[in-house]
Amino acid sequence: MTNEQKAVKATIFSIIGNTCLALIKGLAGFFGNSYALIADAIESTTDIFASFLVLFGIKYSNKPADENHPYGHGRAEPLITFLVVGFLITSATIIGYESISNIGTSHDLPKSWTLYVLGAIIIWKEYSFRVVMKRSKQTNSTSLAADAWHHRSDAITSVAAFIGISIALVMGKGYESADDWAALFAAFFILYNSYKIFRPALGEIMDENLHEDLVEEIRVKALLVPGILGTEKCFIRKAGMKYHVDLHAIVSAKISVKEGHDLAHLLKDTLRKEIPELGHVLIHVEPDDYS
Repeated sequence: MTNEQKAVKATIFSIIGNTCLALIKGLAGFFGNSYALIADAIESTTDIFASFLVLFGIKYSNKPADENHPYGHGRAEPLITFLVVGFLITSATIIGYESISNIGTSHDLPKSWTLYVLGAIIIWKEYSFRVVMKRSKQTNSTSLAADAWHHRSDAITSVAAFIGISIALVMGKGYESADDWAALFAAFFILYNSYKIFRPALGEIMDENLHEDLVEEIRVKALLVPGILGTEKCFIRKAGMKYHVDLHAIVSAKISVKEGHDLAHLLKDTLRKEIPELGHVLIHVEPDDYS
């Protein structure tokens, strides 16, 4: 199974799960007098649209290179991540506004059975987070990581709702707003997670060279190629699920230009074979001063 197929499968898993949960939370919140659950349903609804965006981003970013996009379409993925973050911020704003409005409004206590619904939701969303995050790491997908954090933030908001409803039920009359305070806390947590999702995608767009482990792996693999005496500069930039590399390789100053050219191609082919997640590899040949 290719990385794209793994990512698509994980995204479809998210879409189906969020659709079911949005319906369950909305109905449970309405009939169980819990705004925290309704807030949770709002977030799950935005998650559905966000997952569709992620699916589009994965499909588009894996299109092959063409005349206008010689490095491929990988940059579409962090751009989609920015849109996903926009969905998260929008849902947090709506939840926060409605929570503040409801805090000062008298309403009935939540139903006790809503705690069972929330307990099941928390377990499922944490499981979903782990499944999608595992796929994200396997495929090097930032948008899939954003989708995974949607599941984790959903689990946390459900925990907040569980605590809020429990306080309201245990303390009784006069503590109905605990449910609304829980929803407000969830809104702030969603905003915090939005930043955590946004920052890596911004780094990808800005070509941040933050891949020290991969740089070290490239240097080690390069030395296995006969004729490569060492490496100097190694710059890496991520685009979608691929890493594009600029590497300075040291060769003997006594060999011909043709031999240096052939060595560069051999090194490039070796690196791409040994490290499948590499995309374009540009080799600059440096002469050994001690030859």
